[in-house]
Amino acid sequence: MRFTSETYPGVSLAPADSTRGFVFNHSMLRVKDPQVALDFYTRVMGMRVLRKLDFTEMKFSLYFLHCSVEGEEAPEDAGERTAWTFSQRGILELTHNWGTENEPDFKYHDGNAQPQGFGHICFSVPDLNAAIAWFDENKVTFVKRADQGKMKDVAFIKDPDGYWIEIVEPARLKGLGN
Repeated sequence: MRFTSETYPGVSLAPADSTRGFVFNHSMLRVKDPQVALDFYTRVMGMRVLRKLDFTEMKFSLYFLHCSVEGEEAPEDAGERTAWTFSQRGILELTHNWGTENEPDFKYHDGNAQPQGFGHICFSVPDLNAAIAWFDENKVTFVKRADQGKMKDVAFIKDPDGYWIEIVEPARLKGLGN
């Protein structure tokens, strides 16, 4: 028998036919300074920018980032690439409201301070120890290292805006939560 879903109160085991083809495309984070955020997500986290969309009248820009998949190529044409971007999985949208980079005390709520809400995004890495060494080399701030706390083999770092990023090596998590 094929796995469908773990079952808990409230879980629908038979998704409606009307949801066939739905894809979770992206999550959005607001960033103070796009240059700082783009450096972090492209250089430190290895993502690439697929599209930047400017909304001049509303004074904001959207940057859509994605981790490259070997053998996968995005279309060269901007319009085609925009449509392709919105069909992918695992996109990170960074939203920049123009001018925030010039406000010294400006800061977004990271979701982990009170009142709590949003918690974190997560990256899977092939080698957690190598990733931690890379983050140390790049002076990334840790919330929790993989050998700290009750939940071992899971690290949390912060991006330049203070958002938490969980870092996991999937092979190490087989017994998680048991």
